[in-house]
Amino acid sequence: MPESDNPPRDTAGRYARYLNPSEAPIRTESTICANCGTERPRAVSHRCAAPGLLTLTAATERVLAACRAAGGQPLIVGGSVRDALHEGAHQPKDVDIEVHGLTGYEPLSRELGKLGSVDLFGVSFGVLKLTVDGEDFDVSLPRRDSKTGDGHTGFDVEVDPTLDEVAAFGRRDFTVNAIGYDTAAGELVDPYAGIADLHDRVLRHTTAAFSEDPLRVLRAVQFAARFDMTLAPETADLAASIHDEFPHIAKERVWQEFRKLARVGVTPSRGLDVLVQTGWITWFPALNDTRGIQQDSTWHPEGDVFTHLSLAADEAVDAAARYELDAEARERVVLGAMLHDLGKVTDTQFHDDGRITSHGHAESGAPVVHDFLLSIGAPVQTAEWVSTVVQFHMRTAANQGTKPSAYAVRKLARALGDVPFREWAAVVDADQAGRGPGAKISPAAQWLDVYENGNGRPRISILRGEHLMSRGMAPGKEFKPILAASVEAQDAGEFTDEAGAVAWLDKHLAELS
Repeated sequence: MPESDNPPRDTAGRYARYLNPSEAPIRTESTICANCGTERPRAVSHRCAAPGLLTLTAATERVLAACRAAGGQPLIVGGSVRDALHEGAHQPKDVDIEVHGLTGYEPLSRELGKLGSVDLFGVSFGVLKLTVDGEDFDVSLPRRDSKTGDGHTGFDVEVDPTLDEVAAFGRRDFTVNAIGYDTAAGELVDPYAGIADLHDRVLRHTTAAFSEDPLRVLRAVQFAARFDMTLAPETADLAASIHDEFPHIAKERVWQEFRKLARVGVTPSRGLDVLVQTGWITWFPALNDTRGIQQDSTWHPEGDVFTHLSLAADEAVDAAARYELDAEARERVVLGAMLHDLGKVTDTQFHDDGRITSHGHAESGAPVVHDFLLSIGAPVQTAEWVSTVVQFHMRTAANQGTKPSAYAVRKLARALGDVPFREWAAVVDADQAGRGPGAKISPAAQWLDVYENGNGRPRISILRGEHLMSRGMAPGKEFKPILAASVEAQDAGEFTDEAGAVAWLDKHLAELS
């Protein structure tokens, strides 16, 4: 079972960061390359040596060779290069390649076709897709995007072989994604100083074209969470200027960005910071309304509800790791922690003696969480599971730190239904840890111990409909409350076998008559 008797990792640091954000260095007129140390301006050609940065698979080598055979000069671009710089030399997956020096797709398609089937569907977006030895590749040519309509899909794409590296990379969203790698020369291509921004953990747009695609703001949210980044002020201003473009983003794309934040974000609160900084938080009113909702400092010295949710989301990342949850479960746990106190918006009360309470907020918050998740495109099952955890995240409060009975644990497990008990425990852990200087040891470990090792798992109902019919009852709506009451009695230990169940039934029917 995961350790849970230790204080949460780096709580004080996260708390201080959230209340007093420390901006990483912002370099605008000139910057220093974190790879070669050269001082240089942005938006100019810059290459520097980085031999061995990427370990290429045989499939990648074959695709690069095909691009050269077509007469082009291929560069590996985007996430593969960014992640290698961020995580160290590694073997990239899902490689993106940009091929310079070609006037069209025909020779490239012909050479790539020798390696496998080339998907031409993406040509209208400037991309050829193929799979080689089970590895996926996107191969593109330098191109211009012309804004022709609303939202993130209203573009015409035109291949332009005259574009140099500066112009070609300028169509990418952020400087950290506008870094290329020339495998033939062993050189990094970094016209927008993305290496420096990655080193400084600053998320910055490449050009003013950023504002043409509102989806990029939500990408900023998940990238900030994923790489623990702050948003450059000028990028925040640009994002704020397209605030009203949000309705043009398809709901499924909104969900994709929130899902990435929850699945791979290392500091989800950074993403919430971006929503606030850009003003886009107003498009998510259930979250926005928690800002300024004060809490009793005895229990929550960290600040308002929004601050607590932000810190809890960060702690959920650690909790999911401790419980060894997979990506799908981690997603639900992070979202559960991020949303678990939405009910405080309506249930918070301020008393004359200075106390602040929010009785019933877990129950009232569950449907709010459910509706919020559906509004951002989450699957119905995700909304149901997360809202169920939220509904019961305060269940430990009834025990006031004492070890729960097997009955209490079985009752909770039945209420959770299909929701794994460990996911509930992880959200409770995050709630307790996400209180800044008021972080507490979570009681969830005791509940989980009883569940897994102390007779806390619900058993199959002993009393069945056939027992009711043996007492002369006809199947009907009267069965349901009696069977539900029998489950309650069974969990409470009033009977443990069939004979005891029948005896309980006779007594119960006598009381009803």
